[in-house]
Amino acid sequence: MSVLVEPTLPSQRVRDSAPALFDLGLSENPFPPLPSIMTAVSETIGQANRYPEFLPQRLPRMIAEHLGVGAAEVVVGAGATGVAMQVMRALGTGELVTSTPTFDGYPLMAEMAGLSLVPVPLDTAGDQDLPALRRAVNRRTALMVLCRPHNPTGTVLDTGAVRSFLAAIPRRVPVLLDEAYVEFLAPADRLDLRALLHRHANLLILRTFSKAYGLAGLRIGYCVGRGELIERIRAQQLPFGIGTAAVAAVRAAYAADDELHSRVTHINTEREALRNTLRACGIDVPASHANFLYLPGPGVATALRRAGIRAKPYPDGSARITVGDPAAGRAVHAALRDLRGPWRQID
Repeated sequence: MSVLVEPTLPSQRVRDSAPALFDLGLSENPFPPLPSIMTAVSETIGQANRYPEFLPQRLPRMIAEHLGVGAAEVVVGAGATGVAMQVMRALGTGELVTSTPTFDGYPLMAEMAGLSLVPVPLDTAGDQDLPALRRAVNRRTALMVLCRPHNPTGTVLDTGAVRSFLAAIPRRVPVLLDEAYVEFLAPADRLDLRALLHRHANLLILRTFSKAYGLAGLRIGYCVGRGELIERIRAQQLPFGIGTAAVAAVRAAYAADDELHSRVTHINTEREALRNTLRACGIDVPASHANFLYLPGPGVATALRRAGIRAKPYPDGSARITVGDPAAGRAVHAALRDLRGPWRQID
């Protein structure tokens, strides 16, 4: 098992010409890929003159074996975003119902796919409003998106509430359960993927290797579903769309489960320490179950920007920040410790 030290992390870089001490805007894993993954990927460079599989076979089989499902139930793509785009293109026109705020990609992809976005505000506790989401479903609904953990708040819906919600959605309406951050959940908070898929033929479960696995730059995501629905998604598969390096990276990542678990534990520990520090300053940061924190309240995004910290800002002045880098956490605390405001309690 690798020894974790306080690293020089990729959060400490500049993405464009604007100066920034820390870049915390994209909920990335702060650690570089494990050495075994880098070795595996490097070994594929010697075959870079060769095309990958016309349509991916090895990667879906590998993921399916890991999850305990059939290979025909897995579709892969260019990150969770790429697979979500395949889902939307497969479903035709209509409405996409999801909470707001949400992952930035969903409104953009909905427009690209010709779907009308139906945004449903979070409830007064800051959670996804399941009754309101259910009421938003109508004959034009082409897709329902539910995030667990939620992006950007990091909150997690109760397992029983999710099961009841899925049972209440008409079977003709596909539900995309976005589990991009599932590896950061405690075991007791995780849903039984196989049991859910067995009960709900309209369910699609979306996951990625970008977050916990730290492979965002390789763009590897997948969707799990059943029957005719997953076949419609597979029909959108881009030929030669999954690089050979992705197969090698996933194989190495699965073989390094203990090391990856240690990294997730480290990130979760840093997240809780920073949350407690910020709450002691008077900021009501919701309990997060992902690799980021949502910092509610007017002036937060501005204070971070002025301190040279790039965050994901929201129209009301709130911000989301990536966690896991101790130095970045100290900078966030320094930027916000003297900030006060009418914070909204959302946990």
